Amino acid sequence: MNFKWISVLLLAAVLMCGGCAGDEPQHEKAGSETAAEQAAAASGKPAVLTIMTHDSFSVSKPVLAAFESAIGARVTILKSGDAGEALNKAILSRNNPLADIFYGVDNTFLSRALKTDVFVPYAPKGLENVGPALRLDPENRLIPVDYGDVCLNYDIAWFKDNNLAPPAMLEDLVKPAYKGLTVVQNPATSSPGLAFLLATVSRFGEDGYLGYWRDLKTNEVLVKNGWKEAYWGEFTAASEGSRPIVVSYASSPAAEVLFADPTPAEAPTGVVIGHGAAFRQVEFAGILAGGKQTVLAKKAMDFLLSRTFQEDIPLQMFVFPVNIMAALPEVFEVHARITKEPSTLDPERISRRRDTWIREWTDTVLQ
Repeated sequence: MNFKWISVLLLAAVLMCGGCAGDEPQHEKAGSETAAEQAAAASGKPAVLTIMTHDSFSVSKPVLAAFESAIGARVTILKSGDAGEALNKAILSRNNPLADIFYGVDNTFLSRALKTDVFVPYAPKGLENVGPALRLDPENRLIPVDYGDVCLNYDIAWFKDNNLAPPAMLEDLVKPAYKGLTVVQNPATSSPGLAFLLATVSRFGEDGYLGYWRDLKTNEVLVKNGWKEAYWGEFTAASEGSRPIVVSYASSPAAEVLFADPTPAEAPTGVVIGHGAAFRQVEFAGILAGGKQTVLAKKAMDFLLSRTFQEDIPLQMFVFPVNIMAALPEVFEVHARITKEPSTLDPERISRRRDTWIREWTDTVLQ
């Protein structure tokens, strides 16, 4: 199994529908150059645009070269830990920004990010090609760039060999037939773990989600700290583990096909995306207030929504592009999935209740 598949799926990742923007934005002009930009131009040295992001960010070399050509500057990628850690660094350094653009805020941290006032409003070219359900900030401080669904994955062969129907909804996991079959991630330490917790809050409500988790605990659910430990350490389709059900991504089957040798005709894993079982993560990017490269940052935001960048996203980070004009690679068309009925929670509600839900989950499941 290719190690790139391990890294690209450690997304902190992807996501819900909800909210909408108003009228189509008028694309802003580049605006005035900063003192740093003027100094760089006077010196004759190439300008540098810095993008702060999470450790799972990836872009192909040809597209990075096209990026630099499009904005007329060198692009530096500043990886800063997982998505939450990177956002914290951006907030803490807001008086002296470490970068010009931040890439990687998802909808579980959207409200928190916006309340800090570290992002500058800008409506980039191509925003009209992004569906309103993904545009959760009407002021365009944070612009959607990719999305995907966190959901249950299952080992098709295991269920066939054991003459058991794979799960079709969250409720199936608490049935006696599925006892000891599921591994999940800790929402306090894992992005997909948090997304799955939010899916259960959406599905069962605040009055019912802890009861669901108590039933899962009784049915011997296994909890691991991160995606890698769960998927590559316990999932029967990817390891010597004993759990044929794991929390992962609806795009995981495409990656399993792409990196398999030899390439299988069908994906070895299936996904559970119906009945509100999948939580949609949407990733956003925005221009950091006080950055040194204001003009370049706006050009860069335009490029992030271009077909060139958007069509690079699926096989680099295994999520979906937000630009509806972007073509998907064949392996995504055939094997990746996206739900028509994602679980939904308002970003403001997530921001207000996230820590409480995690604490209640910890007291219920890990004690």
